[in-house]
Amino acid sequence: MEESFFDKVYEIVKQIPKGKVSTYGQIASVLGMNRGARTVGFALAACKDENVPCHRVVDRFGRTKSAFDTYSTNVQRSMLEAEGVEFSEDNTIDLGKYLWCEIGKQDD
Repeated sequence: MEESFFDKVYEIVKQIPKGKVSTYGQIASVLGMNRGARTVGFALAACKDENVPCHRVVDRFGRTKSAFDTYSTNVQRSMLEAEGVEFSEDNTIDLGKYLWCEIGKQDD
């Protein structure tokens, strides 16, 4: 059975290490869907698997998304800060420092 796009997104997100982030667009690009950032967001919003660290995915500007704030404010930010990710005064993450660059690389 062929793996769905959503399942492929989840497999990538499971690989993001603690203290690092990826972007919706970065994940879409690795999956060959260069303009699919929104679809990656849909996949993460639909995810019910607690083993998929969806909180480690941010937008292209290093901003968190309010979708995590359903029950409380700054949930995504709090989860990332607990992993050592720092936010600047404008509430963004320095992607130069925290972006996971190993995305899409396969072990030999």
